[in-house]
Amino acid sequence: MLRLFRALSHLPLGLLQAMGALLGLVVYATSPTYRKRLRANLAQAGFAPQRLALAVASGTGRMLGEMPYVWFRSGPTAAVRRVRVVGREWVDKARSEGRGILYLTPHLGCFEVSAQTASEWGPITVLYRPPRKAWIASLVQSRPRGQLRTAPATMAGMRPLLRALRNGEAVGLLPDQAPAAGEGVWAPFFGRPAYTMTLPARLAQLTGAQIILVFVERLSFGRGYVQHFLPFDQTLPDDPVQAATRINQGLESLIRMRPEQYLWGYNRYKAPPGSLSQPGAPSVQPTQQATTS
Repeated sequence: MLRLFRALSHLPLGLLQAMGALLGLVVYATSPTYRKRLRANLAQAGFAPQRLALAVASGTGRMLGEMPYVWFRSGPTAAVRRVRVVGREWVDKARSEGRGILYLTPHLGCFEVSAQTASEWGPITVLYRPPRKAWIASLVQSRPRGQLRTAPATMAGMRPLLRALRNGEAVGLLPDQAPAAGEGVWAPFFGRPAYTMTLPARLAQLTGAQIILVFVERLSFGRGYVQHFLPFDQTLPDDPVQAATRINQGLESLIRMRPEQYLWGYNRYKAPPGSLSQPGAPSVQPTQQATTS
C-alpha cells in the first residue's frame, strides 16, 4: 500500500482530487448508513441536504484522493508549496509576545496539510491517535516530519503538549474529534449535544497560549489551497462545559465559511464507550437489558 501511495503521489493534484470525488459519490450512492448520517448532520446544522449533500460527498472524496499528494509529494511541487496563507500576522503576533500557539483545526478542507505549513515556521506538536489498521499506521508513520512532532492521545501525551506551549512553540489539535470517555463533556455543536474534548481549554488555561482557528480551503481544479488563520480571543471560563461550548461556537463559524468542505459524514454525536449518556437520551439499565434479551 505504501508503494501505491508513493506512486499515486506523482499524479497531478487535480486528477487525484477528481478520482477521489468520483469515489466519494459512489460511496454516497451505495452506502445508506453514510448517506443518512451525512444528510442528518447537514440538516441538524441548518443546511439544506438536497443542496449540499452531493457537494459534501464529492468533497470528502477529494480529501481522500489528495492524501498521497499531500503526504508524499516533496520538493517544489509539494502540497505545502501550493498553499497561500491568509492571517499569518496573528501567528507572528503571538510569537512576538513569546506565547505558545494552540492551532485548532476541524475536519474542514485539507486539514492534513495545515500542520505542514506551521512546521515551516517552527516546531509543532500534534496530538496523534494511532490508526487501528496496521496498513494505515504504516502510511502515517512514513510521512515526512521535519519540525512536526507527535504526541499520543493519552494522559501521557499531555506532558509534551504542555512543554511545547510553555516553550513558546505550537501545538495542533483536531477539536471536533470525539474524545475517549472521561476526556470530554457534552456541549452543543450546531444545536445538539456532542461529546467534546476539554483538552484545548485546559491547555490554553494552563499555559496562556494563543488559540488560533485554522482551516485549509481546497481550491477547485487542483489549483492548490488557501490556509486561513483566525484568532480566537474569547475568554474561556473555568467551567468545562461553558469553555467547550465557546470553542464549538468558534468551530461552527469556521465551518460555515465553507460547509461543503466539512466532513459531515463523521459520527460527531456518538457517545464513546464508557461515557455518560447524551443529555436527553433514554438510558437503559443493565438489568432491564438482560431481562429483555
